[in-house]
Amino acid sequence: MYSLAALIVFGIFILVGLLIFKTMPEANKDLLILVIGNLMAAFISVISYFFGSSKGSSDKTELMHKQNEQP
Repeated sequence: MYSLAALIVFGIFILVGLLIFKTMPEANKDLLILVIGNLMAAFISVISYFFGSSKGSSDKTELMHKQNEQP
């Protein structure tokens, strides 16, 4: 899970960097914009999980499991 999240985050930075610093052929422009759009949606999901309410819910569930394991 963490490696996939890291891959998405690094991927978005690499593709945006390529857009800024490299010129791309006009034929590939629409495809690259589509890929970046989909990667941005995945990036938003990663950020929402790690910093949003899902992270708090995950922490709460882990705490409940630890409390149930103790005698």
